Amino acid sequence: DVTLRGAVSIARRAQDPLAELVKIDPQSIGVGLYQHDLNQKALGEALGGVVESVVNQVGVDVNTASAALLTYVAGIGPKLAENIVAHRDSAGRFATRGALYEVSGLGPKAFEQAAGFLRIREGESPFDSSAIHPESYAVAEAVLARARTGMDRPVTEREQALARLQSRTPLPELARQLDAGEPTLQDILEQLVRPGRDPRADAPPPILRSDVLQMADLRPGMILAGTVRNRVDFGAFVDIGVKQDGLLHRSQIPRYADPTVGDVLSVEILSVDSERGRISLGWVGDR
Repeated sequence: DVTLRGAVSIARRAQDPLAELVKIDPQSIGVGLYQHDLNQKALGEALGGVVESVVNQVGVDVNTASAALLTYVAGIGPKLAENIVAHRDSAGRFATRGALYEVSGLGPKAFEQAAGFLRIREGESPFDSSAIHPESYAVAEAVLARARTGMDRPVTEREQALARLQSRTPLPELARQLDAGEPTLQDILEQLVRPGRDPRADAPPPILRSDVLQMADLRPGMILAGTVRNRVDFGAFVDIGVKQDGLLHRSQIPRYADPTVGDVLSVEILSVDSERGRISLGWVGDR
């Protein structure tokens, strides 16, 4: 049933957009007005690098991820991603990160590169659901011991204990005592408070208005919040919650401003041309 499959796809995108969008060639999404004038191989490599960076920053649940998503994890290629899924289907879910060594073709080098980006929810070790690399588990255990707390303690209690530890022992000194790098130790401290926290939770929520769903709902003079989706020589295209992005012409952008993709702006509706599908926007300011 095509309708049912479409509904499932939409639901999956709502649950985890990244897991679904990685199945689409980044070049097919549309990343700029002049993308077809660029060297397509170089563009593909650059876009692939961006997707890989995002996937690794967010992390991947190895027990639910598709092969398409696993392919973007550092150290894992298409063949190894398929082997992970095949092993999971035949042997069941992974209980520890160490169990990944049972996957055909996954050796020490691949494990070293990938382990910190692969998450195991409700596994045998609480560290396996975090971004802490297995090589740093001993350091994490030492930090908890010095803070006189554990991963089985409530989040608030654990956070307070770690804060007291840092007040007693500054980060540089603690790193020296534990023979760990300061950046690594800082990451460990953050993960011990909230292991496996999805960084996307810190992103601003989608801007939605129940009274603005289509172009017919737009009126000149309306002030709306929008997200910059594309930057071109003659201005910026801004998503204001309807199917068609609006154009914020460069003549409307103050000289001091340089909006970039992802920026959230307040804009005014200047005009709406429903027949041609064009929306003209004016600058109100940053949000």
